[in-house]
Amino acid sequence: MRTNEPYLPQKSPSGLVRPRTDHDLAACVEVLAAVHRHSGYPVNWPDRPADWLTPRSLLTAWVAELDGRVVGHLGLSRAAEGDAAPGVWAARAGAGVDVTTVVGRLFVSPAARGHGLGAALMARAVEEARALGLHPVLDVVDSDTAATALYERLGWELLDVVEQRWAPEQVVSLRCYAAPGQP
Repeated sequence: MRTNEPYLPQKSPSGLVRPRTDHDLAACVEVLAAVHRHSGYPVNWPDRPADWLTPRSLLTAWVAELDGRVVGHLGLSRAAEGDAAPGVWAARAGAGVDVTTVVGRLFVSPAARGHGLGAALMARAVEEARALGLHPVLDVVDSDTAATALYERLGWELLDVVEQRWAPEQVVSLRCYAAPGQP
């Protein structure tokens, strides 16, 4: 993960987006637990949430702060097994998945919603992806209407809805999105 970000923290209308540090992980797990209880994200609670927030494919991550407290998170990763959107975008663009980057692990505390922090995190991720010469993509569970509303409000293009088996008894529908424009 890159740790020396060459930019100043970005402000949303009432919060701050900055690079995530290892010291932020405990707070991120607490916020993720609140989001899971409130909204059901992630669909399957990870055995080791801090590890889930730091997959091997992670390039960098940010947190959103409000009143000095961590209230949100987003990661930017290389395409990994199980990511649907990179393959869908690559097939449509006639390119390899190696020119994509996956926006993921996005969540904002239910108590901090409505402050523009999700949009600020997304803007930071797109900015970084573009700086790396990569096209940002993501997939989201079809039933997560709040997330899909955010992505569509931000102009992300729905590429496809695909079925994916997450467990022997669990098949989910995923909406695959790509950021507008070319890298």
